[in-house]
Amino acid sequence: MKLGIVGLGWWGQKLVHSINSKNKDFVFTHAVTKEPEEVEQYAKEHHLRISTDLQSLLEDAYIDAIILATPHSLHVEQIISCAKAGKPVFCEKPLAMNLDDAHRAINACVDAGVVLGLGTNKRFWPCMRELKEIFDTGVLGNLLHVEGHYSNENTRRHFSNWRILPSEAPAGGMTGAGLHVLDALVSFAGPVKNVHAQVLITSPQPNPLDTVTAMFEFESGVSGTMATIRSTPFYWRIHLFGDQGSAEAISENEIVLRLKGQSPVRTVFEGVDTLLLEIEEFVNAVKGYKTFHVRYSEMIATVDAFERIVKCVEKKNVLL
Repeated sequence: MKLGIVGLGWWGQKLVHSINSKNKDFVFTHAVTKEPEEVEQYAKEHHLRISTDLQSLLEDAYIDAIILATPHSLHVEQIISCAKAGKPVFCEKPLAMNLDDAHRAINACVDAGVVLGLGTNKRFWPCMRELKEIFDTGVLGNLLHVEGHYSNENTRRHFSNWRILPSEAPAGGMTGAGLHVLDALVSFAGPVKNVHAQVLITSPQPNPLDTVTAMFEFESGVSGTMATIRSTPFYWRIHLFGDQGSAEAISENEIVLRLKGQSPVRTVFEGVDTLLLEIEEFVNAVKGYKTFHVRYSEMIATVDAFERIVKCVEKKNVLL
């Protein structure tokens, strides 16, 4: 399968590097970028044909599917354009900046009969796969509470001018690390009913010192909390609490299971290439071999919760 990628910045290059020459079933052959001169050498090294216009990929019968690694505000219209052209599309998160646009993007793909994949590669971390298996067994009992935290220093290390725009990155680090946490919590607890959130800023972009915290009531009756920081070393934790025990996914490869009447069990797994795994699954979904792991209902619920957080922050912590 021949893939075209739109956006060849830091993350776009990570996707190409993780995939090319690692799976004989698909390869990136074309790329769209606004700064072709800046990536000319990279394109040569990875055998990519460069253009500056998405339309060139949409009209190219040689391209089987399109990957979007573009600024957030462009996602929806680009997804719709891909759908209208009959091209399956994989989009990096966020799917959309608001709920109405999320529905438009998904409906366009459903109407066109093309697969829509979303970049939630953290679901492929071994700790998160094991957490889902534990949850699905029911060993934790009735789910009561979920907690999540994901922080890193990527904003400083991989700065791009568009990332400082309020229209592209509202609510501090939510469009970066925060959405991965939100996706994880929604995948276990379901849609959000109420949100209370805050952003505390010590230093603004381009060297942000800020924190985001949010408290949730899910429609399922589960409670939850999350936090993300854009200026501290990497940290990941998703913790599920049930009436029979809890399970805590830590970092990429570690999980701790605590059941009533038993000693805690800690398991460490070997690392994996999550970017390769998520594109492999997208390709298999396009071929009809399996369903993409993020359901459309989950995409909608995550964007809904994200938009609630943004509005809550803008309205100075009004409950939404």
